[in-house]
Amino acid sequence: MVLSAGLADATARAPRPAPPAAILPIPLAAPQPAALRRADRGPMWEGADLDGDGAPDFANPTGEAPRGHDAFGDGYFHARRDGGARAHEGVDYDSRAGQTVVAPISGYVSKIGYAYPGDARFKYVEIDNPALHLEARVFYVDPAVEVGDSVALGRPIGTAHSLQARYGGITDHIHLELAESGSKIDAQTVILARRDDAGAAAGMN
Repeated sequence: MVLSAGLADATARAPRPAPPAAILPIPLAAPQPAALRRADRGPMWEGADLDGDGAPDFANPTGEAPRGHDAFGDGYFHARRDGGARAHEGVDYDSRAGQTVVAPISGYVSKIGYAYPGDARFKYVEIDNPALHLEARVFYVDPAVEVGDSVALGRPIGTAHSLQARYGGITDHIHLELAESGSKIDAQTVILARRDDAGAAAGMN
C-alpha cells in the first residue's frame, strides 16, 4: 500500500510533456459505394439503362474484363470459331473457379441446362425478362437458383466452373449470351468499363 501511494505521488509530481504546437484534424474520406472502391482491381462496370428509368439494366457477371486471346481463341462477340465456320455468339468474362457469378439482367430463371450434350459437368442458367424483351444465358455456372426463381440484377445466381477439365490451358471464364427481342446482342455494347481516374465510359477489348 505504501509502494502504491508512493508511485501515485511520484506520478502526480512528474512534469507533463508540453502539448504539440498544433494538432490538425485528419479529414475522413467520404463513404463510397462498393462499386467505386476498385482502384486496386481495375475498372468498375456500368450497365446501360435500356428503359430510361435511371437505373442500369445490365451487369457484369464476374466483375472482370472480357477474356483476351489465348490458345483457344478470343472472347469477344463474333470472334472466329472452328476455323471461321461459325461466330462466337457471346462475350466471355474472365472468372476464377468457385467465384460468385451474378445475374446480368433481372427477370426469372426460365431454364437450367447443360453447355455440352452428354457432359453434365458444365451448366448454364437462362434468365428471361419479358418486360424488357431480354434473355440472358450464363454458361459454366454451378447454379444456386432453380427454374421459376425471380432474380434481381447483380444478385448471385451460382458459382463459376473451372474449364480446365475440358479445355486445358484456356482462360477460365463465364460465357454470357444476351438477346433482345430474340436477336443476339454484344454484351460489350451494354456493359461498359469505366476507370475511376478517367471518369468516362470505355469499352474493353
